[in-house]
Amino acid sequence: MRSPRSLVALEDLGRIRLSKYFAFRDFLHSEIADLYHISNIPEDPDLALLAGRNLAENLLDPLVETFGPIDIRSGYRSPELNHFGATHVTPQKCAANPKTYAGHIWDRRDAKGRMGACVSVSIPWFAAQYAGGRDWRDLAWWLWDHLPFHEVYFFPKTAAFNLTWREAPEKRILSYIAPRGVLLARGKQPPHARAKAYDDFPAFRHICYPDPPAKSAS
Repeated sequence: MRSPRSLVALEDLGRIRLSKYFAFRDFLHSEIADLYHISNIPEDPDLALLAGRNLAENLLDPLVETFGPIDIRSGYRSPELNHFGATHVTPQKCAANPKTYAGHIWDRRDAKGRMGACVSVSIPWFAAQYAGGRDWRDLAWWLWDHLPFHEVYFFPKTAAFNLTWREAPEKRILSYIAPRGVLLARGKQPPHARAKAYDDFPAFRHICYPDPPAKSAS
């Protein structure tokens, strides 16, 4: 698929479903793009869509079916947009492009040739408890035990986090919330008693949304 060259083509691209609950349009909004009038259109739509499907199906759909609606803060970023965010926006809002290939830049593979995609997510159900003083690590351990992510990176506002799917995942958790730094790195074992931290969480994928009606054979 070629990069869209018309409004109709861009609308069609945005309508493509990535999973049961998400379409590509859900990940294209950017405050930086809006404010500075920068295009946020993938250069390689096929790669972006494939990476996005893996992200949505493997990581985001399970969140929706466990916690209900989730907030998407930042999804796909075009190389042009991300570079601008890394070099012109103060305070810096984006990492340098090579560091976010197969991250927020879905249509570029990383230095190891791996496909990937990242999205910034906030879970309203948990954010309300975090505002009341709950430890962000309760959610971190739940994510570790339930989702096949590559990396999770927590932020102080609403306990939002970058959630990354990638081929050959390294599985690590980091945070800008105290205690800052690496909570769990690749190859390290989490604490045995971690499940007690989230024993009041909803059951995994317990929400059953209605399926669309079957198509007629006629």
